[in-house]
Amino acid sequence: MQLEDPVSMDNMGIPEIDTVILLDREVDMVTPMCSQLTYEGLLDEMLEIHNGSVEVDASIMGAQQDGKKVKVPLNSSDKLYKEIRDLNLHVVVQVVRQKATSIQQDYAEVKSTNTQSVSELKDFVKRLHSLPEIARHVNLAQHLQSFAAKPAFHARVEIEQIILEAQTYETCYEYIEEIIQKQEPIETVLRLLVLFSLTNGGLPKKNFDYLRREILHSYGFEHMPLLYNLEKAGLVKRQESRTNWPVISRALQLIVDIKDPENPDDIAYIFAGYAPLSIRLVQHAVRSGWRSIEELLKLLPGPHMDLKRGVSTISSSELLPGSGSQQSTDRVGHRSLVLVVFIGGVTSAEIAALRFLSAQEGMGYDFLVATTKVITGNTLLRPIIASSKEGMI
Repeated sequence: MQLEDPVSMDNMGIPEIDTVILLDREVDMVTPMCSQLTYEGLLDEMLEIHNGSVEVDASIMGAQQDGKKVKVPLNSSDKLYKEIRDLNLHVVVQVVRQKATSIQQDYAEVKSTNTQSVSELKDFVKRLHSLPEIARHVNLAQHLQSFAAKPAFHARVEIEQIILEAQTYETCYEYIEEIIQKQEPIETVLRLLVLFSLTNGGLPKKNFDYLRREILHSYGFEHMPLLYNLEKAGLVKRQESRTNWPVISRALQLIVDIKDPENPDDIAYIFAGYAPLSIRLVQHAVRSGWRSIEELLKLLPGPHMDLKRGVSTISSSELLPGSGSQQSTDRVGHRSLVLVVFIGGVTSAEIAALRFLSAQEGMGYDFLVATTKVITGNTLLRPIIASSKEGMI
């Protein structure tokens, strides 16, 4: 497009969007395979958010109507949801409990005292308006906790961290073998298997063949096309060379020790110690450009390119907003707007990480996110599973 229809900057006004970053999902297939731990991420993982709402049993929301489904809206017009959507679940529970306790104390005070002024009573009634929101998220958080508190969930998150650290191969291999034999949901098994394969550059032939055979024995031979399609897509493959994952992980500081989960200072809090690769790339793009990680980008799938309006292909340091200077723009007091486009889908956790970055002191950028779809590991793998079944008909 640039070659066919070059645009002269002389004809342009001041653009609203300063920078566009296009990320193909293939560049980072690791992140969607991890269990999301933010409130919104967990809601999507366990209940699946569709068009800004989740559908749940009425009993979960405290209604006495067994079997009936209700739609619960989830968007930023709900002030409490806006406040808690990007927090880890245990922090969400604390925040909601504090708000409920505060209203309870206010009510007790109003009930026991006859000296409140009209304005004080008005303030109290105003606070009561938030009760439906509080009740909504108390019910949802309690439902999520019933899953997240299970030993199986903790074991899975722990094994994901071990896989990401790429240190204890045998422990991870044995865990995947165990959940196959237990016949846990096929999506759960595949997510861990894909994560394991991606971070290890594939599996040794002996292990690769054995796990495939175990999946067919446990889940049925109708899954043979599925295993073929996963291999064809490069998601679960035989190991042919050493993995680049440890090099990428160290260079981009993907594994971070989160000392205070309630007051995090790094996007790695999103996954309890793993910083999404995709968002680390965005961080580098806006802070110092990609020139400093040019060699690293060659280790990631697919080509990379930097373009500037009206100019042929150039180095990233000339294009990206943070390069050469920490100033985000020449316009004093103006925050640059960066459009981040995820082609192939983005997780709620990655969006939360961008919000977290934008809120950091000294970060003079606001992020606008566009995507083909908001995904989880399950919804990303589901079309592959479905197409494999169709191939058997």
